[in-house]
Amino acid sequence: MTDSTSPRSTARFIVLEGIDGSGKSSQVAPLVEWLRGRGHDVVACRDPGATPAGDAIRQILLHRQEIPLGPTTEMLLYMAARAQLVSAVIAPALERGAWVVSDRYLPANIVYQGHAGSLDPETIRSVGGIATGGIAPDLVLLLDLDPAAAALRLDRPLDRLESRGDDFRRRLRDGYLREAAAQPDRFEIVDAAADMATVGARIRAVVERHVG
Repeated sequence: MTDSTSPRSTARFIVLEGIDGSGKSSQVAPLVEWLRGRGHDVVACRDPGATPAGDAIRQILLHRQEIPLGPTTEMLLYMAARAQLVSAVIAPALERGAWVVSDRYLPANIVYQGHAGSLDPETIRSVGGIATGGIAPDLVLLLDLDPAAAALRLDRPLDRLESRGDDFRRRLRDGYLREAAAQPDRFEIVDAAADMATVGARIRAVVERHVG
């Protein structure tokens, strides 16, 4: 396990982040397959989700839009799902020496409810330290894309967060870039404007640079 101040020398816990429409979720499976092809034991997960409790909370957070949620309630529901994900999936995998690739993690809360929302990012970071037990990713791959281009990729019914509009997406991108600038040893920005295969190759090159 690790904490937020002591990343390991090799990346074993990798998180993909980015605004909605950046393509990050589509890149999880190819990255996992590539890592497994290199002989690694890899666990894939999504946050929120990947546990029965997390999947139930995910439904409320994203798809039960008839249920009103205040900003603090929303943030704490994400934290509850994450706490279960860490204790049931991420921590056991890391303890046995496996790799973990997660579709989102704590940086998403800091950006979505903090930088782009109405809550203090540092408060969210503090609460996140409790929910994660201090387990922080070794490498955050930030798939960066212009918000207008990202919006064009959302050709499906929008969830609660995706439906918050163009200004929200712009604040999200700015928040992610601010987080990346503040943590250059942990974040790597990947240009997500190209096709899926090209972005996947860029991701693999970044990971290979970190792990050898």
